[in-house]
Amino acid sequence: MKIVSIAAIAAALLLGVSSSAMAVERGGTMTYARYADSLFLDPVLNDANVDIWVLSNIYDTLLLPTDDGQGVQPGLATEWKTSDDGLTVTLTLRDGIKFSDGSPITGEDVKWSLERAAKPDNGIWQFLVASIASVATEGNTVTITLAHPDPAFISALTVFNTAIMPKALFEATPGATDAEKAQAFGEHPVGSGPFMLASWERGATMKLVKNPYYWDKGEDGQPLPYLDGLNFEVIPDDATRILRLQSGEVDGAEFIPYARVEELKGAENLNMEMFPSTRVQYISLNVRPQIDGKDNPLSNPKVREALNYATNKEAIIQIVTHGVGTQMTSFMSTATPLHTGTDPLYPYDLDKAKALMAEAGFPDGFSTSLLVLAGNQDEVGIGTAVQQMWGAIGVKLELQQVDNATRTQQYRDGTMQMRVAAWTDDIADPNEITSYFAYSPTIDALHSGWKSEEADKLFEASQSEIDPTKRAEEYARIQEIFNTTGPIVPLYETPYPVALSKTAMGFNQIPLGNNIFRAAWLDK
Repeated sequence: MKIVSIAAIAAALLLGVSSSAMAVERGGTMTYARYADSLFLDPVLNDANVDIWVLSNIYDTLLLPTDDGQGVQPGLATEWKTSDDGLTVTLTLRDGIKFSDGSPITGEDVKWSLERAAKPDNGIWQFLVASIASVATEGNTVTITLAHPDPAFISALTVFNTAIMPKALFEATPGATDAEKAQAFGEHPVGSGPFMLASWERGATMKLVKNPYYWDKGEDGQPLPYLDGLNFEVIPDDATRILRLQSGEVDGAEFIPYARVEELKGAENLNMEMFPSTRVQYISLNVRPQIDGKDNPLSNPKVREALNYATNKEAIIQIVTHGVGTQMTSFMSTATPLHTGTDPLYPYDLDKAKALMAEAGFPDGFSTSLLVLAGNQDEVGIGTAVQQMWGAIGVKLELQQVDNATRTQQYRDGTMQMRVAAWTDDIADPNEITSYFAYSPTIDALHSGWKSEEADKLFEASQSEIDPTKRAEEYARIQEIFNTTGPIVPLYETPYPVALSKTAMGFNQIPLGNNIFRAAWLDK
């Protein structure tokens, strides 16, 4: 048996607690400025970072990711072990754990939550726990039987879609289907995270308040969180977000444009943080043969190659990130396990790009469009740069600045031509990004219409491959296929730029993207 106990990792128990000698203060409400509002607060059926990155503040999972995003530590469960044959995982629940409404978290809640997450076709992340054959509980013991060995299963128990939810309350929610219930439940969610939803004015403000029943304790020995409340203010415009921070109206702001990083590093009242990440920035392409009944040039692999070679990624890194970014060497970040590749993808070669356009039958180019997020300085900068670069091969690019909800809908509907996009891993394993990008049954490979039967078969094999060498070979080949024919223009990977007031303490954005506020506090 492989056994991991709470005693073995005692140093990791103080989740997110600052190592500073400064004594923490309790109380107060922290205001954090976001670039876009959340869309759907159900952990199973969502698929957007604007939801994912805040879910961990409302819901809890059996296990939690470590702060470096590479490991696993206790959550609602204090111990876990995997049988030698890899087919049984046994966990021990904490004593006395409760949901934010004060009701006890039972084994039945755990069983139902995991089975809901593993139900076929129940959300695009179902594949993360598709290996679950059955879940049994007795007292504080949870026994999960797997249909096959799953090399990523323990890490999957840290991911948002395995959040433990109150079965009775969810099932009593109005709705004829799981999706309808989830929509209604997500308006007034009940979880066991450090905060609970108090109010939500869509597109403007989401207010969370302290969960009085949260299980973890702070460095003062009292229950976390330290804060009484947490307000998310939605401010799409970068400049406005920064002005509100500088004036003291908000305590923190995400997605600081890289052009402003050095300036804010010198601000006396701010801390400009560059949190390590697994974030990759790219342009996503719709490669279906036709869009809105018209032939689509992006369906031609040679055209996609041409766009890549015509994109001077290093110039974009300098223009947009001011040298902070590094060129991508695969569609997944260098921090993602089993990443392969050392050389930047598609080095800039304008002559080669022109030749490829001619071979593809477009010597004079064509017209297309790119969705960019309105008010986002980095995305507009990317769009403006490629508009000029692709003009050199005859591509006439229209930049369409839209809000996040509009862009997301066009993306999911498969009606866009291109969009500027970014990805961050949610699990310390390559299976999530590979499913989203390259495995066509999940979401049509980034909703792009791209498909590789070989990549699909390799991904399916990797889900049960316990030989590390063989699994690494499978992912290496998937990367080779996608990197050479896939529906993206890879740009760069970067850290997370977050600016905080000098009085905002203890916040952490881990490499997996989650915004962790459970140990945040205000130095009043």
